[in-house]
Amino acid sequence: MEVLRRSSVFAAEVMEVFDRSPTDKELVSQAKALCRDYINSRLIRAGVSWSKPEYNVPVPGGKLAEVSTILLRLGDELEYIRPNVYRNIARQLNISLHSETVVTDAFLAVAAQIFTAGITWGKVVSLYAVAAGLAVDCVRHAQPAMVHTIVDCLGEFVRKTLVTWLKRRGGWADITKCVVNTDPSLRSHWLVAAVCSFGHFLKTVFFVLLPER
Repeated sequence: MEVLRRSSVFAAEVMEVFDRSPTDKELVSQAKALCRDYINSRLIRAGVSWSKPEYNVPVPGGKLAEVSTILLRLGDELEYIRPNVYRNIARQLNISLHSETVVTDAFLAVAAQIFTAGITWGKVVSLYAVAAGLAVDCVRHAQPAMVHTIVDCLGEFVRKTLVTWLKRRGGWADITKCVVNTDPSLRSHWLVAAVCSFGHFLKTVFFVLLPER
């Protein structure tokens, strides 16, 4: 009974975060948890062996699990539309995966370019797809520790650039409003645009923009 009581208390605490305005720290923590789940999903899909069992911690239940599901679904659609953009990221960036500084600087440069013209959920999904693609490259090139670097880097970018925008929308749960139809043949909520140049990092990146809200 004590175990059940503690589980109920934990579940209530998780839900409480979504019933009130989230703090900056909570939003960043959630961003990293979502990133870990997204990357883990892509590693499994790529058939890449992952030897860090402590990394395969599931995203907490409740609303955050729903957010993760939606984020992955939107990522699937984005990567289906432009598959080559989110594969072989390191090769496209022409970077070495042996230097933490190089990987961090490259990822932050790409992230900054994605959001140059503003923030939308489509761009947020694109950011996660880039992080996951880069993480797959790192594991394939025997640099699994870099995955944690990418997750931390994304969290720092969220803290500096996306937190205010997320708070205005009430947090990560707002992304669930983006899915208006589960039929994959209906993509009216996606606007595909070639509007982002990554200079010497990526010649041209196509990404999906959700309507501004």
